[in-house]
Amino acid sequence: MLKCRNVWKKLAPLARASSTLCRQNVRRAGLNNGRLLARLPVAHMSTGPGGGGRENQLYVLLVGAAFLGGGAYAYHTVKRDQQRYQDRIAEISSRAQRAASDKAAIPVQSKASVLLISLSAVPEPAPEAAPSTEEQSPPASDAEVAAPSETTEAAPAVDSTPASLKFPSHAPYLLIGGGTASFAAARSIRARDPGARVLIVTDEPDLPYMRPPLSKELWFSDDPSVTETLRFKQWNGKERSIYFQPPSFYINPEQLDSAENGGVAVLTGRKVVHMDVRGNKVKLDDDTEISYDKCLIATGGVPRNLQVIERAGEEVMKRTTLFRKIEDFKSLDKVSRNMKSITIIGGGFLGSELACALGRRSTESDLEVIQMFPEKGNMGKVLPEYLSNWTTEKVKKEGVKIISEALVKSVTFKDDTLEIKLKDGRLVKTDHIVAAVGLEPNVDLAKSAGLEVDSDFGGYRVNAELQARSNIWVAGDAACFYDIRLGRRRVEHHDHAVVSGRLAGENMTGASKPYWHQSMFWSDLGPDVGYEAIGIVDSSLPTVGVFAKATAKDTPKAATEQSGTGIRSESETEDTATSTVAPSTPAPAVDQNRDDYGKGVIFYLRDKVVVGIILWNVFNRMPIARKIIKDGEEHADLNEVAKLFNIHED
Repeated sequence: MLKCRNVWKKLAPLARASSTLCRQNVRRAGLNNGRLLARLPVAHMSTGPGGGGRENQLYVLLVGAAFLGGGAYAYHTVKRDQQRYQDRIAEISSRAQRAASDKAAIPVQSKASVLLISLSAVPEPAPEAAPSTEEQSPPASDAEVAAPSETTEAAPAVDSTPASLKFPSHAPYLLIGGGTASFAAARSIRARDPGARVLIVTDEPDLPYMRPPLSKELWFSDDPSVTETLRFKQWNGKERSIYFQPPSFYINPEQLDSAENGGVAVLTGRKVVHMDVRGNKVKLDDDTEISYDKCLIATGGVPRNLQVIERAGEEVMKRTTLFRKIEDFKSLDKVSRNMKSITIIGGGFLGSELACALGRRSTESDLEVIQMFPEKGNMGKVLPEYLSNWTTEKVKKEGVKIISEALVKSVTFKDDTLEIKLKDGRLVKTDHIVAAVGLEPNVDLAKSAGLEVDSDFGGYRVNAELQARSNIWVAGDAACFYDIRLGRRRVEHHDHAVVSGRLAGENMTGASKPYWHQSMFWSDLGPDVGYEAIGIVDSSLPTVGVFAKATAKDTPKAATEQSGTGIRSESETEDTATSTVAPSTPAPAVDQNRDDYGKGVIFYLRDKVVVGIILWNVFNRMPIARKIIKDGEEHADLNEVAKLFNIHED
C-alpha cells in the first residue's frame, strides 16, 4: 500500500498536466477552424482531412509522448523506491545482529586465528590454450594453483594467539577446507566473477599450501631453517615456497562484506561441525553461524592408522606420526635429528618417498631407517612385480632397511623402545613409527547435511558436475565422482585436487560443466627416479611394459630443469594429443629379462583395453597417455603404441 501511494503521488501531477494540455489543444483546434467542438466529426480528430487535421496529429503525438515519458518515469521511480525500501529493511534487521555480534566479540576473539591482510585485486589466472574440438572443457592448468611467484616471500603460519576478529555472518561463496582443491576453486570463482566474495574456512593454522613437497623436496633442502621458512630448492635448482600465495593475496575476513572488489579471505583454526542445508548455513566449532549462497566441501582426508597402534596405549601413540600436514613434517624432521631409529609402516607412495628421504639423511648421521609393508616389494599394489622388486632395490641403496611381507601383530612400549611384533614372529625395535597406510576421506558433515556417502570408495557421491545437492559441491579427496571412461572413482592426488577444485568453482558460478578430465599423479624416489601415472594403475590388472635405456636427461631433476617447473603436473600443457599413429621408426630390440628399467611405459589392461598408464622416467608426455585412455580402443601391438612416447630417442 505504501508503494502504491508513493507512485500515485508522483504520477498525479503528470496526469493533471497531460489532461490540461489535451483540453487546451482541443479548444484551440475548434477556434481556429471556426467550429464548435461538439460539431467536429470524430474521425477528423486523428485521420480526417477537414479542419485542423495537422493539429490533431500533433495532439496525438503529444499525448503519446506524454504517456511514454510518464511510463518510463514511473518505472524508474518504482525501481528506486523498491531498492531504497529493501536497503532500509536490511539496515533495520541488521541492527539486532550487529548488537549481538558486539556483545559476543570478546569470547570469539579468544580462539581466533586469522589473516590480517589486504587485497586490491586478485591476479588473473594463467591463460589457457584452446581446447580440443572433441572435448567439452579444457583440463585445469596446474600452474594456476601450484605456482606461486618465485619472488614472493614464504607465507608464515598464522599465529594462533587471540586476534581482534568479527566473523562475517554471510559469505556468498563458502569453501570448507583449506587445501589444494579449495584454493583452486577460489581462483576459479574469482576468474569468472571478479567481484566475488569468497571465504575459506580451515581447521589448520596455515594458509593454503601444496602437500607434495612435504614428502619430497623439503627433505633434500640444505637450509637448516627449512622447517621455519618452508622454502626449498626444486630439482631444477629454483627456490620456491610451499604456499600457493603470500599473505598479501588474501583479505581480512572482517573486510569481506565491505571489500569493494571482493576477494578471498581465510578463516584459520576453525572447523565446520554442522551444516543446515535447508537454511544455507553452517555452524563452527565455537557455535558461530555463517550463511552462504554457494558452498564447496573440500575437506580432504584423514590419515589412517593401524588398529594395533591405536590400542597400544598413550606411550605408543605419542611416538607415532600420521603424516599429512605441515606440523607433521616439522615434527618428523625433529624426530629424525634426535632419534636413532625410525620405522615406516607402509609401502605405497608416501611410505616409499619418506623412506628414501630419511634414508638419504641417514647417510649423514647414525639414523636407522626401516620400512616394512605386507607386499613383496615397494609400491606392490601399483607396480607389476618385476618393477616393484627393482624399486625395492633402489630404496635399499638409499640406506633403507626393507622388511617385506610384514603384518604387524602388536606394538608395545618397553624400556624406552617401541617393539613391533610381526605375525610371523619377527620382532623389530625402534624409537619412532611413521604410519603411512592410506587416507580416509573426511565425511564428518555427511550426517548433518544429509549427503550420500559411497559405500565402496568412500567420499561424498556427486554428479558429473561435482554437485552433491542444490548449492553444494564437493571436490578433491572427499569427492566420489563418475568417470565416463573408468566408472565411479575417488582419487587422492594433487592434480585431481587442482582439476576438480577448479571445475567446482566454475560450476558454482554457473558454468554447468561435466567432469571428464583424467587426472594424473606422480612420485619421486629422490632426484634420479620418478614416474607419472594416469587412470587405473593396479598391480592386479594385466600389464605390458616397454622399456628402453635411460639417458642423463631421463630423471625428475632433468625434467624439471627442462620444463622450469617443480610440481611436475605443472609441466602438463593444455595441448591434447590429436593422433595415436606411431612413428615409423622401428624400435630397437629390448631384452626384457635384463634387470634394467631405466625408462619405459607400462600399460594396464582391462578387457584388452588400456585403462591405466605409468610413464617410468618419461616426462611431459601425459597428454598422449590421456588420449589413449580416452579413446578406449583395443591395440594389437602395444610396442607400437609405446613409440608415441619417444622412449627410444637418445
